[in-house]
Amino acid sequence: MQRKFLDGIIEDGKKVHLIGIGGVSMSGIASILLDKGIKVSGSDMQENNLISKLRENGCEINIGHNCENINDTIGLVVYTAAIDINNNDEIKEAKKRGIPLMVRSEFLGEITKTYSKCITISGTHGKTTTTSIFSYVMIYNDLDPTILLGGESDIINGNFRIGKSEYLLLEACEYKESFLKFSTNIGVVLNIDKDHLDYYRDLDHIKDTFKKYIDNIDPDGCLIFCDHDENIKDLLRDHKCETISYGINSGDVRAINIVREKNYTCFDVLYNGDVYEGFKINVIGDHNILNVLSSVAFSFKYNLDINKTKEAILNFSLPKRRFEIKGSNKGVLVIEDYAHHPTEIKASLQMAKSISSGKIYCFFQPHTYTRTLTLFDDFSNSFSDADEVILFDIYAAREKDPGTITSLQLGDRIRGYNKICYNAKDFDDSLSYIKNKASCGDVFIIIGAGNIGELSNRLMDFEI
Repeated sequence: MQRKFLDGIIEDGKKVHLIGIGGVSMSGIASILLDKGIKVSGSDMQENNLISKLRENGCEINIGHNCENINDTIGLVVYTAAIDINNNDEIKEAKKRGIPLMVRSEFLGEITKTYSKCITISGTHGKTTTTSIFSYVMIYNDLDPTILLGGESDIINGNFRIGKSEYLLLEACEYKESFLKFSTNIGVVLNIDKDHLDYYRDLDHIKDTFKKYIDNIDPDGCLIFCDHDENIKDLLRDHKCETISYGINSGDVRAINIVREKNYTCFDVLYNGDVYEGFKINVIGDHNILNVLSSVAFSFKYNLDINKTKEAILNFSLPKRRFEIKGSNKGVLVIEDYAHHPTEIKASLQMAKSISSGKIYCFFQPHTYTRTLTLFDDFSNSFSDADEVILFDIYAAREKDPGTITSLQLGDRIRGYNKICYNAKDFDDSLSYIKNKASCGDVFIIIGAGNIGELSNRLMDFEI
């Protein structure tokens, strides 16, 4: 049920304090609060461009998590799941002062209740890309949505957009069942795969959680889902809302007559017996056709102007760090991709191979010890389309090193498949290794969700 913005959640005149405010999600939440006239403060461990933008809009932000940042002007403290609530000084001070605490996903769930048309994009892979596609389609169709994106998109010039309509568009992450806290009117399920096995027991546990997400969709709303994914179709029982499926040559909304070129894809769409011709996307990969089709299904279901949708899709460009072509260095193409799951790595390397006339050098930084350990065999088999793999140490992110898995072990397994794999000590070492190896027509693809993005610019300036 829609309600007044955060009614009963925060006392009038008090601030909301966001711990981890520089994150891509928290910074967007801060911007929504500021737009609603709510005072915001926050803290993070280091400066970034998102923090700078928030400061320009009047947000008080401190670097470092210190108890001095918490005072009686604050009515609510919101923190990210990455925060150690038992050892964070700001959390401790808030508890001491009796200030209410709320985890980010729960607070975001409260925000979703204030919009009558909340669209949440879920799935193990492709959430940021698909949310960006929906952003284009909704803006081109004059729906004026508020948008929270887990990346940066050209159409909104960043990671969020403040709209004035009743539409809220956001990603719905399944980690720790976060998306179950959202009030969803229109839900999209792109795919279901094994991931986050530091929390989930197995694939069945993940599917059970997605089933709860589907059951949470407003009975008067709609589920949009991929017809190719059997894990999703297993869950379509006793659901209360309407559904519409999409797929390549299958589903309610179908891509047909597909033409795959080096830098773009063309197709027609079949829906309700009618053929809609002339769709073109300036990206490649069948997974991106599917991502786009979810927005086409949305357009048909809610009677949007299909010509405006077609124009939006034509002008769509991938978000930053999603198969982002950084440029060319003496004929060597440099590509950066956020992929951090075996399925995503395979898709990225297949795309790289389809546009390469030479060798593919894959620079990969595993993301979290748990993911590397639980999907070890899958990771080992992910690099068949790479000629060489340059492997870095595991990026810990929210975790501490358990001592059970190393990047060297992963490298040994990859080498066991007769793949050239070099375990680099650091970024400098990787540059020394690659020197004089590459030539015109080759590809450097930088893959990972950690700080490996720093390597992209260095490879652009690197003396090949």
